[in-house]
Amino acid sequence: MAGCPKIKSVAVIGAGASGAITAAALKAEQSFDRIRIFERRESPGGMWVFDAAVRPSLVVPPGTIAPVVDIPLEAPKILPCVTPPNRQERFSRTPIYSSLMTNTPSVVMCFSDVAFPRGPFVPHHVARQYVESYFSIHQTDSLLVLNTTVEDLSQVASPSCEGGKEWKLVLRKHEPVQDVDIWWEENFDAVVIATGHYSIPNIPHVKGLNEYIEKFPGRIAHAKTYRKPHIFTSQRVVVVGSGISAIEIAKDLVPVAQLPVYMSRRSAPKALIPIEGVEKRPMISEYLPNGRILFDNGEYLDDVDAVIYCTGYQPSYPFWNVKANGRPLWDYERDKLINSYLHTFFQDFPNLGIVGIQRAITFRSFEYQAVALARSFAGRNAVDLPTVDEQVEWERKADEESRANNRTFHALGVEDGGLRLWMEMLYKFAGQCTLSGKGRNPPVFGEKEQEVVMNQKRAELLSERRILLGQPDDGWIQVGETKYKLLGFV
Repeated sequence: MAGCPKIKSVAVIGAGASGAITAAALKAEQSFDRIRIFERRESPGGMWVFDAAVRPSLVVPPGTIAPVVDIPLEAPKILPCVTPPNRQERFSRTPIYSSLMTNTPSVVMCFSDVAFPRGPFVPHHVARQYVESYFSIHQTDSLLVLNTTVEDLSQVASPSCEGGKEWKLVLRKHEPVQDVDIWWEENFDAVVIATGHYSIPNIPHVKGLNEYIEKFPGRIAHAKTYRKPHIFTSQRVVVVGSGISAIEIAKDLVPVAQLPVYMSRRSAPKALIPIEGVEKRPMISEYLPNGRILFDNGEYLDDVDAVIYCTGYQPSYPFWNVKANGRPLWDYERDKLINSYLHTFFQDFPNLGIVGIQRAITFRSFEYQAVALARSFAGRNAVDLPTVDEQVEWERKADEESRANNRTFHALGVEDGGLRLWMEMLYKFAGQCTLSGKGRNPPVFGEKEQEVVMNQKRAELLSERRILLGQPDDGWIQVGETKYKLLGFV
């Protein structure tokens, strides 16, 4: 694409936290003629938009990968056009339940220029309001295109540059008054994917589970459809999972469910304090035809009314046109992006980026990515990206290290310095804004942020303990000397 015109138009897919900071960073560059943020929901907020009405019976077949259940819609052959409304399940509802609180201290669960209005841990509606207001504060709300789903993303030849490539987006907007779908397409020089990773419920394969679901419809659920405990009144419930959401939901059920509430988890932190009314069980090894549940230790449980899986999610990209783009976007076997660099760039698509796929310090980590991508698309990055061969080698080493440390590829390590190195590389790539004020500076971490990041694992454990005890969490813990002087480069 050498000699081609500069990138002047950018599409952002998703208006959650990662989309909000990406829009702000792109606008700050003052380099783009057209920025559009496409959001399939009726308002910005992403995963923090609360859906009171869901289908509790919506269960993804155990062991199924996202592309099998979240299939692309077939676009009309002639665009623009108007069609009857889509009735296919698109998994657009969020996993927020009524009592959900954030579990990351707000000092890092916010962007560097706007603090949370209260904290350090906040109810889910505060997080949504924060994301919504961030668009308004940066005057990027005018760039939003709501109720609009990107149904196809294909790389096409650029008409203005020989050998150059741009992106064609096929878009579908639901018009509720007439109850129709409006389809059209738009082309952009660059695209940022900011759709998050809370799309498709992940339910592991367990012997007999498929038959159990068929024989006892409605008995198996996933945390994504959990909202309030009252529908489980007087029921015998098993909660499956090892994360904080499993603990919170189990605790939520205690006042109404038949006691004890059973928590099936692979392991428990050594310092985990039991809560009254919750009884721990090992992992479920088999669902039997008579309704009994068999655990790994050989014990059985009878007369179960509900099993709630709190076992995470799979990202889904049904809009990604594999045929047009030459390859899939996600490797579901390795649970990682394909051909990515720094969890942000793509080795084979220089005008494509992604924000928010890494498991790190939430909002603040998105900011590093957004600034780096905006600077790259504006052509004002402080240093060049490595060669493609060097990016391939980075991915190989990162994959090797994640396997060795028993982590998923996009989970950034704190204790081993992986998070520190990642932020440092993005920071140095982006550099500072211009003296005239064009661009946004990457965030700087102070002492409080360093304490939170270096002690994230301990903070999570403390949160679990306090959830079980019913204690408020102030989000802070005392730290001593750390192995790494975090972000000494700023």
